[in-house]
Parts: sequence; structure tokens; C-alpha cells
Amino acid sequence: MTTRRLAVLVSYTGDGGVEKMMNHLLRGFVDAGIQVDLLLLKARGGHLEQIPEAVNVIRLDARTSLLALPAVIGYLRRQRPAALLAAKDRAGRVALRARRLARVPTRVVLRMGMHLSGSLAGKTSLQRLLRYLPVRRLYPQADAIVAVAGPVAEDLARIGSIPPERFRVIPNPVISPELPERAGQVADHPWLDPAALEATPVVLAVGRLKPQKDFATLLRAFARLHAQRTCRLIILGEGPERARLQHLARELDIADHVDLAGFRANPYPFMRTASLLVLSSRFEGSPNVLVEAMALGTPVVATDCPSGPRDILDGGRCGPLVPVGDAAALADGMARGLDAPTEPTQLQQAVADYTVEKSARAYLDALGLVPTLKPDTNTP
Repeated sequence: MTTRRLAVLVSYTGDGGVEKMMNHLLRGFVDAGIQVDLLLLKARGGHLEQIPEAVNVIRLDARTSLLALPAVIGYLRRQRPAALLAAKDRAGRVALRARRLARVPTRVVLRMGMHLSGSLAGKTSLQRLLRYLPVRRLYPQADAIVAVAGPVAEDLARIGSIPPERFRVIPNPVISPELPERAGQVADHPWLDPAALEATPVVLAVGRLKPQKDFATLLRAFARLHAQRTCRLIILGEGPERARLQHLARELDIADHVDLAGFRANPYPFMRTASLLVLSSRFEGSPNVLVEAMALGTPVVATDCPSGPRDILDGGRCGPLVPVGDAAALADGMARGLDAPTEPTQLQQAVADYTVEKSARAYLDALGLVPTLKPDTNTP
């Protein structure tokens, strides 16, 4: 058995935050001298091109996660890696079943990035039960569970009756060495031209246009804010709610002051330049967009949703926290953020632990692999 061989089991299914965070982690592992096999349950999306070259990619291309079980069992028997990191729930279930059936001593660590109870709010009792059962039956078999925020760990511990000491809370590897350079490019939007921005502040939101992000409440809050002062709103992202949000903007008579600007591969110049970044989500795990904006020194306001914003914003000391779904409170929070922005140095210090190197070092410790990382130099 190669003592420093690590397997990572995950699905790449689009251009989301999980895939980006996994690429950051993979690079951190490689930089630590770890031999990494990346087992892809699915392989779609632009983040595939960003996988570090030193990573050995094994495409399982399974129609469902469960159908990949025989291939994962075979891999574990042949390669016998020291550790297996499984990201996302379905990959975790496959990893735990595969280790048991392969009868290998591989250490299995699960990564959980979503607040499970929060994501199931509004679901029926049966839907919640079906989602909770695998957690209760399988997760206690994991050697460790990495949660991206404390409330995520507490939620899973309660649902699965898992001892708290089995969990590790590790910040996401959000801040990469390339962040300052990418953010330094020009924000390609007329509203973010320096002269235009000086005359009219711009509020920015970034995320997929779907109910979880609750951009409908953001639009209602912005309408209140716009009635009090001249301002503009840019939302970066695509998704199924575009038509509904456009209709709502017209209904609120703010369409001329709101731009649903679509998905941008590099949103960081927008984050660096905007007057304020707002997160209006109903639930999260640990919202990377908040960390990215703060690392760039941009003031933020967020809903106090489960989970992540409260920890990232230090209980509201680094930016206003407002109730979920409350347009009046969100409008007030945005006004406060514009009138009394938090100092950039305070924001950057608050997210200093979210670098690729620090996160990778903590993951390798949880995986039982000794990191040999150079000193962290990633903080912008």
C-alpha cells in the first residue's frame, strides 16, 4: 500500500461551487506531495479543465452513483489507498459501502457542504425521512466527517446520532493564489465604470437563479432601497428563475436599475469593484461568495440563514446579518452597508483561514496524511 496515496470520490456535474472548491483542494493536496486519484462519478462542466495536471483522473461515468459501486470496490482492492475523501452525500454513501465490501483498511472521510435540515425546509415528513435514513445508517461508519461550518456539523450529528468528536469543521479552500490577479481585471459593465460608480453605488449579488438564493426577496428589498436613494443592482448568474425575476423587477418598477447580467466565468472584478455584495439565501453550507468578496475588501450584507454567514461575518461584526425572507430588514441592511462599510482590512482578517493551503493542511490531517505544505502566502 502506498502510504501517501489519496483517492477522492466526487461528481462533477456543472459549474458550481463544489467543483471549484474540489479543484482548489486537489491542488493543495498535490502541492503537499500527495499522490491523488480522482474518481469521477460524473464528469460534466467547465471545472473539468481546471483539474490539476498531476491528478490521476479516473472517469467512472456512472448513470447513477450506486451503479458505480462495483468500480469503486475494484479500485479499492487494486490500489488500497491510505485514505478516501468523498464529497457530496451520494459519493459518501458509495464510499462507505465500497470500503465495507472491498474489506480494505482505507480511512474514509466524508465532506459535507450543505446544512441538511435547512435544505429540506418545506419538504414533507416522508421526504425528510428518506433523506435522513442514509445519514443515520451509513454516516456513523465514517472515520471522520468534514463540515464546512459548525452548524452543518451540529445538524448532521443530531440527525445521525453521530458523536461530535467524529466531526472536523474546516473552512472551504476559497482564497486561491490567483484571486488577486483575476480580480484585478476590468469589470466589463458600464455601471462599474469608476465615474458611473462614483455617481451611483452598485449592489452586487452572485449565484444561480434558483429559489435557494431568494433573489425575489432581494428585488423587493432593492425596490425599497431604491425608493430612498439612487442605486443599482447587478445579479450575476443563470438559472430557472430568470423569467420570474425579470417579471418581478418590472412589476416593482425597478427594471431599469437592475441587470440580470448572466453567468460570468470571472466574477471577481465585479466583486472587487461593487459598492456592496449581498447574499439573500434561504440556506447555505458555507457561502463562498461572501468569503471571496471579503477577501477582496468589499463590504457585505447577508441573511442569517443556516448556515455559514453568522460565522463568516463574526456574528454581524463584519457586516449586517438580517432575517431570511425579510425584504424590509434586507433593505435596511443594504443601507447600513452602504452608509458605514466595514474596513477592508477587518474583512480580510476575518477570512484569513479560508486559503487553499490552510484548508488543504486541515483536510490532510483529517485524512491521516502528513502534509508537507510550504508556509501559507495566499491571503490577498
